[in-house]
Order: sequence, then C-alpha cells, then structure tokens
Amino acid sequence: NLVQGDTLEKLVAAMPAPPNDAWLLKLLDPLTAALAVVHHADVFHRDIKPANVVLVPGSQRPVLLDFGAARQVIDKSVQLTGILTHGYAPIEQYDGSGMPQGAWTDIYALAASVHWMITGEVPPNANTRQVKDRYLPLSKRLAGQYSDRLLKTLDACLAVDPTKRPQSIDDLRSRLALQAGAFGLDSVAPKVTVKRKFGP
Repeated sequence: NLVQGDTLEKLVAAMPAPPNDAWLLKLLDPLTAALAVVHHADVFHRDIKPANVVLVPGSQRPVLLDFGAARQVIDKSVQLTGILTHGYAPIEQYDGSGMPQGAWTDIYALAASVHWMITGEVPPNANTRQVKDRYLPLSKRLAGQYSDRLLKTLDACLAVDPTKRPQSIDDLRSRLALQAGAFGLDSVAPKVTVKRKFGP
C-alpha cells in the first residue's frame, strides 16, 4: 500500500526552527521501537535518512520506507554489499571496510538523520572521517540548545568506530530514556533557535 504523508526531510526543512528535544524524542520513540522489531529478526535497514521516513497525516506517526537496501544477517561475519547514502552511512558500509554490519549500522544513520534535522547538515562522510575526523561533537556545538543526554547519545551513535556506538536499539532507547506512550508530534512545537543551513 502507498503511504500518504510528507517525508521527514520535507517537513523539517519547512520548519521555521529546528525541532526541539520533545519533538525529536516523540519521533525517535516509535522509530526505534519499529527498528527493534526488525533487528530482533536480524534484519537491518541500511539506508535510514530523512527522505525515507514519512509522517502519517493525523497521527503524525513516522513510517520507515524503502527497505531496498535491507539485508538479513544470520552469520555476523558475512560482508554485506556496499549500498549507502553519503553522510548517513557509517564506515562499515563502504566497500573494502571489512567490518560487519548490524544494529550499530542503522543506529549511525538514525543519528546522522537527527544531526541533519538540528543543524541542517549531514555529518562528514564516514570514509573521510576515518582519515581525518572533522566531526564537531554536538555536545559542544549545540551545548545548552538541547539536553546533554540527547547530544552525548547522538555523538556516541556517530562514532566512526562501530564498537564505540550503542550496539543495540535497546541500548539506544535506554540511553535516551525512552518510555512507552502515545506518539504524536503536532502538540510539540519547535522552540530551538539554532541556525541551520540545508544542503547536500
């Protein structure tokens, strides 16, 4: 079935200010809950980005689309094919990395999506970060604009070294202190006044 609604990319780009903590957590709660289900089946999306998330009108619940790059991994040592979107893809998705992919792969892309939402920029490409890391930690860049918990969690999720990221969605949800509850974004108005520059 065709999913109706605006993409997260379109919706956030049209906002007068970046989404705040509460809005982001109301987005991440159902998204991470859905990812936990597919990850428990050893299925990984591998192309999470704002253009692949649609917010359903009315409920404003996010729906993750385009599982074209998804793979089921039974043997964690198997090297998956290199399908990626620069800026959102972690180092293990680049050809020749020799690194296994897993929950930590989707976690990087999800954090990169939030990075774009609050700064208007995607993180530097992971393959260039491995040579010289020009990533400015959000906990420094946006200190005082968002909760320390959120910013430090995003920085951990965007570590170039996969072993330094949260290793599971359950771990990520715990770090963000996400609780079960109703998910609706309309009631949470963005109030942050960070300047963002949107671009490739």
